[in-house]
Amino acid sequence: MIGIAFNQKEFEYDAYTLVKAFYPQEEIEMYCTGEEERAYDRIISIEYGEQVKISVKLEGQKREGFSPYDRDEDRKIRKNKLKQVLYQLLVEETGHTLPWGNLTGIRPTKIAMGLIESGMSNAQAAQYMRDTYFTSREKTALAIAIANREKAILQDIDYEKGYSLYVGIPFCPSICLYCSFSSSPLERWRDRVDSYLDALLKELDFIADAMEDRVLDTIYIGGGTPTTLEPYQLTRLLGHIQEKFPVHQVKEYTIEAGRPDSITKEKLEAIRKFPITRISVNPQTMNQATLDIIGRKHTVEDTRHAFALAKECGFDNINMDLIVGLPGESKEDVQYTLEEVKKLNPDSLTVHSLAVKRAARLKLFQEQYREMGLENNQEIMDMTMEYARDCEMSPYYLYRQKNMCGNLENTGYAKEDKAGIYNILIMEEKQTIMAAGAGASTKYVFQHGERIERTENVKDVSGYISRIEEMIERKRAGIEKWLK
Repeated sequence: MIGIAFNQKEFEYDAYTLVKAFYPQEEIEMYCTGEEERAYDRIISIEYGEQVKISVKLEGQKREGFSPYDRDEDRKIRKNKLKQVLYQLLVEETGHTLPWGNLTGIRPTKIAMGLIESGMSNAQAAQYMRDTYFTSREKTALAIAIANREKAILQDIDYEKGYSLYVGIPFCPSICLYCSFSSSPLERWRDRVDSYLDALLKELDFIADAMEDRVLDTIYIGGGTPTTLEPYQLTRLLGHIQEKFPVHQVKEYTIEAGRPDSITKEKLEAIRKFPITRISVNPQTMNQATLDIIGRKHTVEDTRHAFALAKECGFDNINMDLIVGLPGESKEDVQYTLEEVKKLNPDSLTVHSLAVKRAARLKLFQEQYREMGLENNQEIMDMTMEYARDCEMSPYYLYRQKNMCGNLENTGYAKEDKAGIYNILIMEEKQTIMAAGAGASTKYVFQHGERIERTENVKDVSGYISRIEEMIERKRAGIEKWLK
């Protein structure tokens, strides 16, 4: 157990997250000395005054660091000073650095993009990131490269005057071991899917009316697994969207076909009747033993068959998602997955570094799976990048999550003209995203991304159905505030 003591409440979560990155297996508790006193053998003390003073006593030796601290200074500057001192002390204590330095947020490329948009050259932006956040040369170069590609992809989109639409289908064939999304097993809800669609279409009607004067740039149907819907339900949903929204004008229209065990020719043919420009077929791994462990009900052959069906139905922009760091998988297992995916030759590839979240069963039973090992490192991530390059793909977006294996990142790779525009817009917080469905979170972007506000829908499917009018009223209030 590690204790973090503050003499006043400020940047507690940033400190916690940074310490957790160095000590991922440790339990960490925070407390304010002005409110309570606790005793720990291993303690990090943070004191704010005319300077920030941090003392670290973890393995018997006490280390201290200081930095001038002015409460009238910009909040970001104060936070950076704290994290710089704490990071350097933890490097001294542990003897190792982190690939993303002291960055604890999930959008490092947003920082790179902001620096470039401010007028900095690539070299100046890179130097600033290394000096301020202590990012490694490799990760800095990756962030700068992706920021430039994102900037080029978005250059013809007036994203601040437009919006994107997210539609959530919260059902899955089964719930994966690592999953913490708003998803429910289809068998439990099969008799209520049509009622869910009734509520969802009502919410979509409201969004269409409220946003009729705004340009719709992208549509993304995700989940859950949208292809848990039957062909007639997919036709109903997509037909309604086509009736209410200007789908033929959007720059990208994505549906996550997702789980191979949910994909049939009839469903793909139903989707193909509409102007969908991009779909996903997501294996996560091509190792059958791992699929069995994580609760995926499909086989490796199912993935190959689903991908072939999508090609046969005429889809020419197919993404595949992989997860690195799954229980028991070694570098050789990941290499095998990459070799098999390379044979399929998708148009884009999203490589996720496993994040063990609070709600996931993997977190709840982590001792059981720790024996198998959750392995990810820079060597494995470099290997995934090399395979992407061999498939003529380049990185185009990146984001991080808390508690990621190896403190690494998720990276999207795509061939020329196949990058997912929606992914960039939502991750770089460039555009307001109107989100419909159980568990969906609408994100309003104010002041060129300086301020973000959200309107949340309830996660429970029954609650969403019974309280749909309340969900609409929440959204009405949010939209009125944003449009002002």
